[in-house]
Amino acid sequence: MVELIKGVATKEKERVEKLFAEASEVLATFQKEVAGFIEDGERSMLGEAELDLRWKEERRAKLAQCKQNLQNVPSKDTIYFLQEFQALKIAMEDNLSPAPSFQNELNFTKCTQAVCAVKDMLSAVCKKQWDRLQGKGADGLNPQEMGEAMTESRFPDKPNNSACLESRDYFLKFAFIIDLDSDTADKFIQLFSTKGAKRVLCPIPYPESPIRFINCEQVLGVNLMNRGNYYWEVELIDGWVSIGVVTEDFNPREAYNRCRLGRNEKSCCLQWNGQNYVAWYGGVESVIQQPFFHTIGVFLEYSEKALTFYGVKDSKMTCLQQLKASPLRKIQLDPFQNKINSYFASLFSFRLKPAFFLESVDAHLQIGPLKKDCVSVLKRR
Repeated sequence: MVELIKGVATKEKERVEKLFAEASEVLATFQKEVAGFIEDGERSMLGEAELDLRWKEERRAKLAQCKQNLQNVPSKDTIYFLQEFQALKIAMEDNLSPAPSFQNELNFTKCTQAVCAVKDMLSAVCKKQWDRLQGKGADGLNPQEMGEAMTESRFPDKPNNSACLESRDYFLKFAFIIDLDSDTADKFIQLFSTKGAKRVLCPIPYPESPIRFINCEQVLGVNLMNRGNYYWEVELIDGWVSIGVVTEDFNPREAYNRCRLGRNEKSCCLQWNGQNYVAWYGGVESVIQQPFFHTIGVFLEYSEKALTFYGVKDSKMTCLQQLKASPLRKIQLDPFQNKINSYFASLFSFRLKPAFFLESVDAHLQIGPLKKDCVSVLKRR
């Protein structure tokens, strides 16, 4: 019996060591792939940045030459002055370079998030299996549970999840500057510069625009989002306000019931209705039981096809609702999540724009972040 125990233990150790070696190879391969992904992203974006830099240097040299020519014109030679001035004007307007795509997001910065998800999943699985070996738990995680553990460890999608996964500083790495587009603003929305919007009773005589909302008190950001991660904040100053995104091809001339954010399959939003928060998509709502937050953080993960709304207070982030399909889960009784599972990913077939709906007559918002004293000043307006 002694020899049998020793023999079985030896064979078991050999099998375990072999499996650990294979698991280490899997992790090493994943590490190489992630490192390669970062290096590829670095090379690609450095190349783009260097091309843009060379273009700007050439343009600067050309403009400097035109400026020098203009300064050398004799003071009384009007015709020569006008010719050189026209040459400078053409040089300033000619061959405008498109904005580099890396200005908004370095798309390889999500690697840390992915590796943290793997680490969290491994920690959870190891603890559960160790408890099982010691007779403290039931069977281990099956493959589906493992996938869900990895997803939920970094992307919780329960509306009542109040855990702060990251500090606000983490999200500020993906800060996205939003400017409101006056060409889209409904006539009952007054804009304050490009950051503030307030619903008013008297219509504003905005010029005609094919992209202006005419049946719904909404306004869009001029910014387009089509890859990477984006984070912005909105101050809810007064009234009922909805914050969300729409597809680039969204029709602002739709009837009121179809045009409102979240009442169609081309937009989604988080609404504050004076009593609680409500998430809307495809005409289906999900009520969120959370206290009021003056500041709402919006985190869009384009490649992950996910949109998360946070309540922000004292640099702490409270997850209010995440909109993301969960294909690994069974059919749920929740009609809102079923709608998300069926259609939400289709939003990301288009470029997206930030969108805002000022629902009540006293609705007022400001693209943040703002200091507390700034809010009171705006409210007195």
